[in-house]
Amino acid sequence: MSRFTGSTWKISRRLGYSISETGKELKKRPYAPGQHGQRRTKISGYGTQLQEKQKVRFTYGVSEKQFRKTFDEARKLKGKHGENFLKLLESRLDNVVYRLGLAKTRQQARQLVNHGHFLVDGKKVDIPSYRMTPGQKVVLREKSRDLKVVSEALEGQYATVEYVSYDSETGVGTFVRLPERNEFLQEVNEQLIVEFYSR
Repeated sequence: MSRFTGSTWKISRRLGYSISETGKELKKRPYAPGQHGQRRTKISGYGTQLQEKQKVRFTYGVSEKQFRKTFDEARKLKGKHGENFLKLLESRLDNVVYRLGLAKTRQQARQLVNHGHFLVDGKKVDIPSYRMTPGQKVVLREKSRDLKVVSEALEGQYATVEYVSYDSETGVGTFVRLPERNEFLQEVNEQLIVEFYSR
């Protein structure tokens, strides 16, 4: 599957939004990259919707095909389409690993999952898009417990949130519940994404 391998900092500057959720990308140069990055340009309605979609897609690091597939799945669930969509993305295994603080970035979490370092409810899972359900537990495999990147991430505790919990004594992470909308990506307007795909 193809995925974006370029500079996420440039993407963040282009969108005016921190993909890493740290704000580091926009501190030094909070304008679009390139020769004409500081010029003011009007964005059309379509452009605004596209920009919102790209913010979320690059934040979770998924392909357009995967993104659209998840969006269509969210349509079948009860409740608000946009909220359900974001909750499905937030339930991905690579994102849960990131939220537990076991990786510094989602890209790093994705690689760790791909390389088979985690067990979900005792079974090896190496699919980053695996959808977690409330109550499921994530733990590093026995032979992976001394990984330097994981210990460094745990020391930094990069992105912990209330809907996941991590027991440092047992090394067990739990996806406690589905998140509330006000607990993540508060700068994103998911209704614009719904409008983009409803054209």
